[in-house]
Amino acid sequence: MKKLHIFLLVAVAVAIAVMISFTTDLTTYDTIASAKEKPGTYVHLIAKLDRSKPIEYDPLKDPNTCAFTVIDSLGGITRVISNKPKPTDLEVSERVVLKGRMKEDGFHCDDILLKCPSKYKDDMNAASKQLQKES
Repeated sequence: MKKLHIFLLVAVAVAIAVMISFTTDLTTYDTIASAKEKPGTYVHLIAKLDRSKPIEYDPLKDPNTCAFTVIDSLGGITRVISNKPKPTDLEVSERVVLKGRMKEDGFHCDDILLKCPSKYKDDMNAASKQLQKES
């Protein structure tokens, strides 16, 4: 075999290994019910905070533990346990994207992304009233 052929075979093998490593990081958005069916699998959940249940966070006792309850769009409910400080504005967020694994005692979260309500929402009635005042 020529050196060029060996080099090309190694390059193809490296390219395949890189592509396989990227596919292991791919996840889909799951519901709470489907995440419970596959415990230990890394998933993404989209849910909203259950405001009827308290957020368990005591920065004096343990600043790196936060627990709260979420509800998904299908009505599934689970407890979320995070080993990070409570995210700022968790209480006012519209939705939360949770990345982690479902276990027996709840969803163990590695990362929390908040979708907060925009303070720049368009209010067409207010805009038209403002235009009428200026005229």
